[in-house]
Amino acid sequence: MVTHPSTTPADRIRPDGDRRAASGLGSRAALRAAGKALRPQIDVRGTIAVITGANSGIGFQAARQLAAAGATVVLACRHPGRMAEAARAIRSEHADATIDEVTIDLGSLRSVKAAANIITDRYRSVDILINNAGMIGGPGWRTLDGVESCFGVNHLGHFALTGLLLDRLLAAPEARIVSVSSTAHRVARLDLQDWPHPRIDDIYRTYAASKLANLLFAHHLHRRITAAGVSLRSIGCQPGWAATKLLSSRPRSARHRASVAALRAIGAFIAQPPEEGARPLLHAVAANVPSGTYLGPTRWWRTRGPIGPERPSDEARDIDAARQLWDLSVELSGVNFASLAAPVVVERRLGDVSAPASGSHRKPGTSPTS
Repeated sequence: MVTHPSTTPADRIRPDGDRRAASGLGSRAALRAAGKALRPQIDVRGTIAVITGANSGIGFQAARQLAAAGATVVLACRHPGRMAEAARAIRSEHADATIDEVTIDLGSLRSVKAAANIITDRYRSVDILINNAGMIGGPGWRTLDGVESCFGVNHLGHFALTGLLLDRLLAAPEARIVSVSSTAHRVARLDLQDWPHPRIDDIYRTYAASKLANLLFAHHLHRRITAAGVSLRSIGCQPGWAATKLLSSRPRSARHRASVAALRAIGAFIAQPPEEGARPLLHAVAANVPSGTYLGPTRWWRTRGPIGPERPSDEARDIDAARQLWDLSVELSGVNFASLAAPVVVERRLGDVSAPASGSHRKPGTSPTS
């Protein structure tokens, strides 16, 4: 919960379906009217996929397409009613879909731990974890744990969830951990003192910083995976500019309202439907890309187009910053990733995190879960 002051190749995973879909649940009537259910060309049969923020937007689209492709999809969402509606929508299009629902509030570490316990009790292994949920808060907003809301929800909650599910991820033949960042990470100013208590209350600065944190986490997790010699892949991605509910909040200040209005006006021309925004997530799940890869649209200033690897900002590849963020996250969350305890040996410079991790590159779904 967030509180606030009282004042590889794209054609392997190309989805078929009605391109008019615009915003998660709101698109399903059009899909039914057209008689076209999404049928992604991916094979994730027999896998377990956990997706945060799966009740709307790109999370919902990824969930429905993975369910259509044969995965057991665990919706991990904050609002039980909206989560149940999302589950019903997927089942209405895919009667044989296997959908599970777990309530999680990424703004509460207690809730994250409770959700992780439910998942570990229900499943012996997890093949896919998509850390997707994201938010833009308001000035002064804090999580129940007292940290700035974007940092707490977008990064710290996902950091804790990943660590708490790590043993189940290691129990899968070769699991994938997908961290959903944003091209906004490129405008973030890397200042570790801004985590978790920024000195300037600017909602866009804190959002960009949280998206930078997502990538620093994904890349340092990749380095730890490589050092430990385990069969996991940590892959970062960004969805481009998708028409989601991220800008649906109503900022209090006139300056922020004007900024949101301007962004919505631009988005009306260039934003793509959420089903297109979900393609980088599906690519990260199913394409034969190595651990440490960062994926996103390759056209229109990285807002849309074919999916491919891209080079993140220099700040996102800062090894020392990633290590410090990791240590801070362990301290704040109490989750230490003990199963990846092997020391990480790296040069003290901006690192190239594109090298594949050790182990085979199994596409999820080619081996049954344990």
